[in-house]
Amino acid sequence: MTALAMDPQSIDYFRLSPMLIVFGVAVVSVLVEAFAPAGRRYLIQLSLAAAGLVASMVALGFVVRSYQVDGASDAMSGAVVIDGPSLFLQGAVLVVSLGAVAVMGERRLDRVWAPLEVRTAAGARIAVTGSGQDAEGSVVDDADLPADAFTPSGATVPGSSDELIAGRAGTITTEVYPLALLAIGGMMLFGACGDLLTMFIALEVLSLPLYLLCALARRRRLLSQEASLKYFLLGAFSSAVFLFGASFAYGATGSLDLGEIGAAVAGNHLGGSADRTLALLALALIAVGLLFKVGAVPFGSWVPDVYQGAPSPVTALMASATKVAAFGALLRVLHVAFPSLQSDWRPALWVAAIATMVIATLMAVTQHDIKRMLAYSSVSHVGFALVGAITISQAGVAATLFYVAAYAVSAFGAFALLSVVRDQTGREATDFDAWTGLGRRRPLVGAMMSLFLLAFAGIPLTSGFIAKFAVFSAAGDDGAWALVIVGVVCSAIAAYFYIRVIVAMFFAEPAADGPDVVTPSLLTSIPIAVSAAITLVLGIFPQWLLDIADAASTFLR
Repeated sequence: MTALAMDPQSIDYFRLSPMLIVFGVAVVSVLVEAFAPAGRRYLIQLSLAAAGLVASMVALGFVVRSYQVDGASDAMSGAVVIDGPSLFLQGAVLVVSLGAVAVMGERRLDRVWAPLEVRTAAGARIAVTGSGQDAEGSVVDDADLPADAFTPSGATVPGSSDELIAGRAGTITTEVYPLALLAIGGMMLFGACGDLLTMFIALEVLSLPLYLLCALARRRRLLSQEASLKYFLLGAFSSAVFLFGASFAYGATGSLDLGEIGAAVAGNHLGGSADRTLALLALALIAVGLLFKVGAVPFGSWVPDVYQGAPSPVTALMASATKVAAFGALLRVLHVAFPSLQSDWRPALWVAAIATMVIATLMAVTQHDIKRMLAYSSVSHVGFALVGAITISQAGVAATLFYVAAYAVSAFGAFALLSVVRDQTGREATDFDAWTGLGRRRPLVGAMMSLFLLAFAGIPLTSGFIAKFAVFSAAGDDGAWALVIVGVVCSAIAAYFYIRVIVAMFFAEPAADGPDVVTPSLLTSIPIAVSAAITLVLGIFPQWLLDIADAASTFLR
């Protein structure tokens, strides 16, 4: 038996360099976490992560120029494909990920520990011992801990004296940076996979770090750990379903390569045509795994709980970059591996798109927590993006690419902005009543949140309007007017709960004991301001990005 070996010449390291840089920096970050002094890890990790993402962007720019000259290519014996969609999606992932990593670095201490005392739940200050307990042995409250997004000690029991001691010692959870970099690298790879095995590996690489990051919230620790457990269990199940679908695809076609699967299903493969029944089973199972990752109904039930429980910087990363990567993988599977079965899968995805838009919109109307409302809003936008993904045309792919990129920027800004509004105990104020009158006290925060909400609603002069118009136009040209009508109606309903928040911020009297805005550092304020600016610019001058999306809408088959 002859061992199979990969030809080293078939690996194009130059075109893989953006992903290799991110993965390489992630490995270095792990070593820093193991060997660097604890007091210096925060600055080293933050600088290393930011520098790695910027270097990856620069490398991506050179790869794009090479693509414009030489065209698309297989970068690793067909396992990784460097074409227009993969480069566009990698750019979108890097842009929002750089902002998310910056927000993760927010370490402003809005409360300072008294040397030997701490505030109890009742508001009284009592002396504490070195063990984090009062004189009677009761565990004290953590209301005076720094307003960090991440717990000072993820290995401790929530609310325990050990966690309190770690917080008083100023411990910072710097493990979030290598975890985030590994997830970002997996996202960049996910949309560029040329075969199902590589796609499964990328799915796990991006998912496993997110499972851990979701459990590290500084406040609402039990809710955070519950969110992480739900995400892990459902994610493991969906990954198994995806892998089961890949095995059916191999049984039907004798290959895991997406291009070869597409040729075999269409009957154009040299080895003969594929078994149609097995191919349909493969498509159904693979689609379930990918629809879980994008958060479509009925597979997106995890989204509201996970988005609400996870730290806001992690939620911002998941709501933006993860969706970009997942839609890239979904588009590649539908348009490369199974386009000849569109008469079979389009009715099912029609149902999924309509259910996602309708159910998520109706659920968002009933929410009283703004973070949870934005989570349901995120699900509804998956339905809008599916309207474009279902359209088997270059215009449909271009519209979907533009939609996920525009939404990712706005979603990042909205969730990041939630992290700066806190109550008197330092916890994020996400209750609807807490935001009453906030725009009158803090006009800039209210204006930026209003801009993001108007973009989600699809109001003209925002990126959301152009994105929805693009996907609805592509669907209408393809004859999918039922999807367009449902999408327009759901957009009108969604405008109610978005505008309700704006009205509460600017036209209601602020509560005397309401929350206030923790003045963020430049690490948080600059990314939020840039996302707001992009949201506005894409609403007024969108043609440049529409042209880029159109030029990047052709898959290498």
